[in-house]
Amino acid sequence: MNKLINETSPYLLQHAHNPVDWYPWGDEAIQRARTEDKPMLVSIGYSACHWCHVMERESFEDLETAEIMNRLFVNIKIDREERPDLDHIYMDAVQAIAGNGGWPLNVFLTPEGKPFYGGTYFPPVTMHNRPSWKSVLQQIASAFRDKREEINLQADHLTNHIAGTGLKLDKTSTDLNLDIDDAEIFIKAELEEMVVQLMKTADRRDGGFGGAPKFPQTFSIRLLLQHHYYSQFIVNPANGTTPSSLTHALLSLDKMIYGGIYDQLGGGFARYSTDEEWLAPHFEKMLYDNALIIIAMSEAYAYTGLPRYPKAIRETMAFLKREMLSDEGGFYAALDADSEGVEGKYYIWQKNDIDKILGEESAAFCSIYDVTERGNWEGKNILRIMDPGILPQAEKEQEWKDKLLKVRGKRIRPQLDDKILLGWNALMITACCKAFAALGENEFRDQAIRTMQFLEEKMTGEGIFHFFHSYKEGKSDPEKNIEVQQGKATIPAFLDDYAFLIEAYIHLQEISGDTEYLMRAKSLSDWVIKHFSDEETGYFYFTHRDQDDLIVRKIEIYDSAVPSGNSVMSANLFYLGTVFDLESWKKRAYRNLAGLKDKMLRYPGSFGVWATLANACTYQLNEIVLAGYRNDEMHLEFLAKAIPNRVFLLNSAPYNNLPLLRNKPVHGPAQFFLCRHYACQPPVKEVTELLTLLRNS
Repeated sequence: MNKLINETSPYLLQHAHNPVDWYPWGDEAIQRARTEDKPMLVSIGYSACHWCHVMERESFEDLETAEIMNRLFVNIKIDREERPDLDHIYMDAVQAIAGNGGWPLNVFLTPEGKPFYGGTYFPPVTMHNRPSWKSVLQQIASAFRDKREEINLQADHLTNHIAGTGLKLDKTSTDLNLDIDDAEIFIKAELEEMVVQLMKTADRRDGGFGGAPKFPQTFSIRLLLQHHYYSQFIVNPANGTTPSSLTHALLSLDKMIYGGIYDQLGGGFARYSTDEEWLAPHFEKMLYDNALIIIAMSEAYAYTGLPRYPKAIRETMAFLKREMLSDEGGFYAALDADSEGVEGKYYIWQKNDIDKILGEESAAFCSIYDVTERGNWEGKNILRIMDPGILPQAEKEQEWKDKLLKVRGKRIRPQLDDKILLGWNALMITACCKAFAALGENEFRDQAIRTMQFLEEKMTGEGIFHFFHSYKEGKSDPEKNIEVQQGKATIPAFLDDYAFLIEAYIHLQEISGDTEYLMRAKSLSDWVIKHFSDEETGYFYFTHRDQDDLIVRKIEIYDSAVPSGNSVMSANLFYLGTVFDLESWKKRAYRNLAGLKDKMLRYPGSFGVWATLANACTYQLNEIVLAGYRNDEMHLEFLAKAIPNRVFLLNSAPYNNLPLLRNKPVHGPAQFFLCRHYACQPPVKEVTELLTLLRNS
């Protein structure tokens, strides 16, 4: 055992029995490096990472390799999901060195923690223009010993580069003393241009954006759905110059739903596809991906009413509750790509196995799910639907799935990463809220409330840190006479955690009518402003102001695998600033948006959430209140409608003194008020009447 044995991260525990003398990130490892004047080797990965497992088997479990690492370096293992702050810093370094990044991420640091060399996967022997890991180790150690001055200079340059990445503001951001009512950061033609630029990267045959590897990019899909809404109801679409945004958004979702990236038997999406047609994923299933795709599918259903989306939403939610929900109410982080050391073994099929299980009905199943003797992937079959028009009756489809799942359930399952992350669970709460809004099924609302209760009970801290980033639930083993252990929350929460949590509070208020959630969102936003702000620019640092174990404090702005904490926080301030009539919060959202305008116009695919904020700030914002006696039917009917440019409150005591709720009846018949800048039109009593008002005013 090495020093990882006392960690809670499943990824770190996977390496606890390596012959490498691994340390977790912390003072002990850093102090040893400084005392012995050795370089640090920091290796970053995550439990569901296929190539992380490969490098562990090839190198970190090898005695000869471990001897070299132990003799020449202080070796540190980091779970990127536990420490995204460190991952961001050292990923920037490796991308500057090698021109690309990924995991496993291996970076060499001076004893002061400054990076000077790094890369991703290194094989045990030289191949495919990649040097062997042992040769890299020996060359780095020699350079550190013989060329120390050059190493230190390189480390200083890289550290300065990292400090400068992530935030370069546009000139437009300097004009910040604007009257919000008269502000025009974007004109509608520029919003249109963003969509045109985004569609230049669209794969019009297979959906999605760009080529392989292909990621879901749900923010871009949601931007296209919004563009369809504004084009149809707000802007005259008669010029026909913009490609069909709705068509491509739905094509992208449909190709994923019917592709191999989706588990056709058990539900749930893998992280990305290795090919352009969504056939072959790396099979790992991440909580955040599934939450974000549920959000996109729920919105697609609100826009279209197409029945394939409720089916996929229910199946994905069922998968998450079955395989990734803890008894305490929080959702686990991920499922591994591998089982028995083989990528995808749990999910793939041979045709003769299906023949044995389904008998005479196998031919029909195989024709629908692209199963052949030759296989569609490395001699085996990943289930996918080639022609959605020939799907069987629902009863027959479920009968087939039940039989195959019974057999699959006897296989060795992929390993579960059972840590619980605050931000990812907050995204999942928002997904539950969106699913409830779209489908009106109480189990989704109940799950959102239960998971929020879990976060508030188990992941809150004391003193300067309100919440923790990661939680590992307690375990017991009666056979080994191990008593129940208390769950453990670790690592102060990051900006993303807080931004996503505030967003979840906002959505919980909308579906529950409980205004207390808004009050918590406001209090938490105040706290984030105090502890994460860069007062000079108005953006937010990724880390708390009192965190002191980083070489630089970074501001992250790009919407990538998960939304940028800055984009979500800016959207939160815009929404809450409207609800509570806080001009400074709304102005800050405008200011942050203005600082990125040029980048957004050039690279809309990297600013999808920012772009939806641009829509909200450009098109007229609708302030909608449902007042009077509680009417669940009207509430659900309203939630199911696609209205992106709005804030929504239900009038409830004792909070009816909020700016949007003043002079709205708490008692009497339920009715909708449509307001702009707190000036309200006469109330209406039907959702259809409200929609008419929205489209005609």
